[in-house]
Amino acid sequence: MYDVYFWTTPNGYKPLLMLEEIGADYDIKSINIGNDEQFAPAFLDIAPNNRIPALVDHNPASGSKPLSVFESGAILIYLAEKSGRFLPEALEPRTQVYEWLMWQMGGLGPMAGQAHHFLGMDKPDTYGVERYTKECIRLYGVLNKRLKGREFLAGDYSIADMACYPWVWRHWRHQIDLDDYPNVKAWYESIAARPATARASERGALVNPAAAKLLE
Repeated sequence: MYDVYFWTTPNGYKPLLMLEEIGADYDIKSINIGNDEQFAPAFLDIAPNNRIPALVDHNPASGSKPLSVFESGAILIYLAEKSGRFLPEALEPRTQVYEWLMWQMGGLGPMAGQAHHFLGMDKPDTYGVERYTKECIRLYGVLNKRLKGREFLAGDYSIADMACYPWVWRHWRHQIDLDDYPNVKAWYESIAARPATARASERGALVNPAAAKLLE
């Protein structure tokens, strides 16, 4: 059994996608970041950076006391290694999964998040909008090139795809038209059609009904 400390953000949805794919039992612990619940001392004990998501595994493979994991990429790796799924054993494809997971963690997520921030300001900052929307365009281009002739980022469906998908879900907030990136669009629609994606969307929507679902 897992506890997932969650809110309806791209990073928040990553562990839900993985947990639904592997059929794991989990409870969602709502952390409403709009109400600053991520700064509660009890949450700080689990996630020292005061960011969602975080995971508590009540049955770690070591048989020890419950194990907490913070940072969405680390959570995906942890679940992949424990379950033996969505992370290849062979060195080359495994390395590619790590590359594209880190690409999302260090590039797509932070840059798209900044674009969303500056575009959503009541009085948009011209410099911020230009800087981060340009970088979003570049990153979507990188993703589109990578997906040419490929169904997924690194061979079979993997945690790299699960990391990137929720950020591309917010393409409309980045002022990105997926029709301009046909390979990304095909990849996005393929993941959206997975039953586990639909289940993750429904679970997340129960926590915050006012937010857009993962499939919208």
